[in-house]
Amino acid sequence: ALATFIDRIGGTLIFPFFALYITDKFNVGMTEAGWLLAVWSISGMLGTLIGGAIADKFGRRNMIIFGLVASAFSSVAMGLVNDLYLFYGLSVFVGLLSNIAGPARQAQIVDLVGEERRGEAFGIMRVAGNLAWIIGPTIGGLMATRSYLALFILDAITSLIVAVIYYKNIPETKPVSVEKEEQESDSFLDTVRGYLVVFKDKMFNSFLMIMVLMNIVYLQLYGALSVYLRDSHGLTPQSYGMLMSINASTVVLMQIWISSKTSKRPPFLMMALGSLVYAIGFPIFGIASTMAWFLVATLIIALGEMIIMPVSGAIAAKFAPEDMRGRYMAMFGWGWQFPSIVAPIIAGLIMDNLDPTILWTMSGGLAAFATLGFYLLHLKTKKRFEEVEATPLPQTQEA
Repeated sequence: ALATFIDRIGGTLIFPFFALYITDKFNVGMTEAGWLLAVWSISGMLGTLIGGAIADKFGRRNMIIFGLVASAFSSVAMGLVNDLYLFYGLSVFVGLLSNIAGPARQAQIVDLVGEERRGEAFGIMRVAGNLAWIIGPTIGGLMATRSYLALFILDAITSLIVAVIYYKNIPETKPVSVEKEEQESDSFLDTVRGYLVVFKDKMFNSFLMIMVLMNIVYLQLYGALSVYLRDSHGLTPQSYGMLMSINASTVVLMQIWISSKTSKRPPFLMMALGSLVYAIGFPIFGIASTMAWFLVATLIIALGEMIIMPVSGAIAAKFAPEDMRGRYMAMFGWGWQFPSIVAPIIAGLIMDNLDPTILWTMSGGLAAFATLGFYLLHLKTKKRFEEVEATPLPQTQEA
């Protein structure tokens, strides 16, 4: 949790202001920023697939350390590039490397925590991450008005600090039984081919498709919203950063309590509830015009987050066989990465060519549709997911 906290501080310095950085530095509209973010995300999807296979074949720890170091150097490079087309090329490289360790991180949590406690474990990790959101956007908002390069450098420093923490203190967590089987059987190419099993899991892929719809909505909070508040309402990056910090503070204060309640209930029903909360919260941005109402919308969305995020991770872990956790969590990552391609493009096209408030009305509609989809999955998977048997912690390798 400490490593997550430090690493997220670096990420939250940059991520909320990335669209602002692109539009300011390269003097382009939101559409161009959306396409650039899409290029980054497409390469990130490939990085996630590669990382998931590596995590299943060779383990989690070294994959995470490599990802952190690569992220540090690529972050500084992005802050130094002054040409838009060179930035496009760098985005391909950065997207690949910055996402390659994601499945290993998720699989590590699943390795360490018994099935009956995973929802709460993902909730605790969210608390650590959101503690960083309290600090990061506030500092980032202040620094963004002076030097974006300083943000990239500080992000790189935090990544290197976390890499050292992992190297010194975190053991390999891949279950020994799986390690022995991997050594005796599959080549790395066979491990990659194992994705065919994931692609044929119909219920898991139905879950991912609905996740995509829901996350297209959610990601507007961190991309389009900052530009929308600046251009349509004249709010500064500091004001947006304050909203994000309040969102994070709410999660820190309430996430563990909410996770303790949702973990005892049917997970897909909780996903439907969280999506319904999104359907209420996001349209408020389109009809509100005061900071007070923007705060109300942010708090409503925070409630939806606290329901959805830990539960979704636990659902993905439930689907995954022990020897395929990295690959299943990689595909779960696609449920975030594909929306990160589509969401900024949709936002850019609407905000640059239509009434920007349409974006928030559309977001409410998509969230409502996702609510229906998760409820139908609840009906189809009720027996499988309603009761979670207590499972012992798996034996793990020594460092």
